[in-house]
Amino acid sequence: MSRHYSTKDFFRQMPNTLLARYFAARGLFADLDFSAMKETKPEELFGAWLYLPDSQRNGMDAEFRDIFDMCCEKGFRAILDEAEWQLRETPEKFTELVETLSALPNHYERAMVAFLDHNEFWKGATRFHHADTLPYWRKRKHMMHNPAAVDEASVAQLAGAISHYFHFTEGRGFHCVVECYRRGELDYFFAYPEDYSQQAVEWVDGELGRRPHNPAFEIVFVYSQKEGSLDLNFRGANKAIEPLQAMFATTILKLPELPP
Repeated sequence: MSRHYSTKDFFRQMPNTLLARYFAARGLFADLDFSAMKETKPEELFGAWLYLPDSQRNGMDAEFRDIFDMCCEKGFRAILDEAEWQLRETPEKFTELVETLSALPNHYERAMVAFLDHNEFWKGATRFHHADTLPYWRKRKHMMHNPAAVDEASVAQLAGAISHYFHFTEGRGFHCVVECYRRGELDYFFAYPEDYSQQAVEWVDGELGRRPHNPAFEIVFVYSQKEGSLDLNFRGANKAIEPLQAMFATTILKLPELPP
């Protein structure tokens, strides 16, 4: 079941000390006495929040939504998975992190502490958690057992192949960025090609209007060298599935062609 987000409820769930740290880092609400506010009673904070200009409030609200999404068992697991990889050379630090976060009373505090104190793990963790929520994966086996190439040139080659394919078959994808992460024994590749331009009805500086923008669409590859398998998540035409698998095989696995 999906969880509903609201800013006021987020303030209610989060301890005042962590909210104070978040806003202090942004130079906000210095006149509010967070220690005097009752826990789960954020009316004073929420009232001050509503008077912030949109330019300030929107960016922080987006961060709060990301933190809220990570306030669960899967979010905590994703944080630990990214931390374990980044701290692989210093396992004692990883053990200390696990003990510190596990000792906190709930996942709200774990997510906020990770965001505030261990932000170097945050981006990868949010990518993993997002991938965990995606439906409709397609698995291809018999991908050999070559190690995934994660050097800058190979990743750029994959991005270029994706961009070229969608630009000349669908008229989109002129730009593309690929990010790669290691999660246990799996290699994750998140591709973000440019989508068609859109005009959305938005509120800008208190006025309702249409504003053009260029969103990205998403392609996720998860490769298991041990199993020799590739999982692909792409919400688009089925005819693109095999070409995408072939791009991964030739650019990342360095195979001459997509195995049968």
